[in-house]
Amino acid sequence: MQLKLDPHLVGRFGAGLDRLIPGDARIGLAVSGGPDSLALLLLASAARPGAVEAATVDHSLRAESADEAAMVAGLCATLGVPHATLAIRWDRKPETALQERSRAERYRLLGGWLERRGLGVLATAHHLDDQVETLLMRLNRGAGVRGLAAIRPVATVPGTGQPLLRPLLDWRREDLASVCRIAGVSPAADPGNSDDRFERVRVRNALAQLDLLDVPAIGQSVANLAEADAALEWAVEHHWRTAVAADSGELRYTPGDAPPEIRRRIAAKAVAELASEGPLQLRGRELNELLGALTAGGTATLRGVRCSGGETWRFASAPPRRLA
Repeated sequence: MQLKLDPHLVGRFGAGLDRLIPGDARIGLAVSGGPDSLALLLLASAARPGAVEAATVDHSLRAESADEAAMVAGLCATLGVPHATLAIRWDRKPETALQERSRAERYRLLGGWLERRGLGVLATAHHLDDQVETLLMRLNRGAGVRGLAAIRPVATVPGTGQPLLRPLLDWRREDLASVCRIAGVSPAADPGNSDDRFERVRVRNALAQLDLLDVPAIGQSVANLAEADAALEWAVEHHWRTAVAADSGELRYTPGDAPPEIRRRIAAKAVAELASEGPLQLRGRELNELLGALTAGGTATLRGVRCSGGETWRFASAPPRRLA
């Protein structure tokens, strides 16, 4: 069954999706029940009939979450879209870093669902307003080019490496709400979206009080930053091949007159190549401290890698830690 949809909006969505993934691909949709993800479900099921499935993650943190997942399941049944509810089973509900831990569990469950269902890619409903909020949050943290490139249209599912698409990054929040209104669908209201304990909510509220920002233009700036980041990565790969040598498990890098951002990325890549513990990607503060130590000719140990500075930077596996 097809609900009422604006053919122009379906065509716009389909054209954007076609630029990201071939028409014969089977796509998994992450659908929470909010207006953004319900609009994704409605548009994708109309643009790629028979080629999409949906999953709702029940975070088991609110009494209403099971009913919201059931609402999505009912809508999927109406649309003829296969649906699964994936419930997080907490040994103990998190008291700190709630959003971060929930996100990690959500993507873990979605990655397993993709694999079980033989789906080639996961699509989420991140949109242009999310993009601008993310940019401002990262500006507040002093992020570099990579961080300011913000949300990418094509990425990987965190923790799994499976393909991840965001086909709505050029859509405004109100555009997606109108898709739901036209279809006569009532989205769920997540109280977390109005809880100003969360940074994103505070940024969203601040943006709502400003009328001087051109959101589409900011989105274009983010896309330009993503292109600049890709160009830097290209330069790093070329520089790595000429300036980095490997010998007996050690990486040696002679920076010469390489710009600071190239040195920064080379150091991060070297640590990731040899890391034996912790997340591969260094945090910004960690990388800043490492660059300071290497530039001053000092040493530092990160992710199980001993890093030594000087004219030539050396990276090697650190000796095993002694147990107390």
